[in-house]
Amino acid sequence: MIPRMAGLLFALMCSALLMGAEQPLKPVLTEAQQQFQKTLTKVKFIGHFTLTGDKKPPAEEEYTILSVEKLAKDDLWLFRARVKYGKTDLTLPMPLPVKWAGNTPVITLENVTLPGLGTFSARVVVDGDKYAGTWSHGKVGGHLFGIIEKLDPK
Repeated sequence: MIPRMAGLLFALMCSALLMGAEQPLKPVLTEAQQQFQKTLTKVKFIGHFTLTGDKKPPAEEEYTILSVEKLAKDDLWLFRARVKYGKTDLTLPMPLPVKWAGNTPVITLENVTLPGLGTFSARVVVDGDKYAGTWSHGKVGGHLFGIIEKLDPK
């Protein structure tokens, strides 16, 4: 009887500790992750995108990233970004996986639904102050590329 009570008491204490943990521990970042966070805080991605099979020149695109923060779970990072797509202009928090090819980050969307915008997939490589990748939205897709500029601190 006593071993059962001790086990029950231990389980209750563990549950109370887990339930009382309001904030997950902040992950310890590697040097590459720290650089990624610094590179993508208060920046604009300014570039172009193409449509596969379309002969038109690449169209302009722009995304403002206010901040990125590593979440405690797996490869997830919280991006706070302003997205302009067609007539839609939103600022969204987006938890997105970032995979690493050595020290090179790859922002990864796999059928991610963005409210008001639709469902997207993408692989975007960040290389210093440049980005490049592929994207799809339903049956359309293409390439994207450009530069990363720091926002004016004003």
